[in-house]
Amino acid sequence: MPNGKPANTPCIQLDAQQRCKIFASPLRPKVCAGLQPAADMCGNSRQQAMVWLLQLEADTSA
Repeated sequence: MPNGKPANTPCIQLDAQQRCKIFASPLRPKVCAGLQPAADMCGNSRQQAMVWLLQLEADTSA
């Protein structure tokens, strides 16, 4: 997504199971490759992980 994407909008590179289609590709953006999961990021559910990611996106949008 050359110009970024709005918060809460799935990346166009995600498949139907929400997995990255270009995970091992050199085309994968550096920002994605640099995002390393951790317990505080993932929480105990997909919903908790999404809340964390949306907050990160909001915090870095300016």
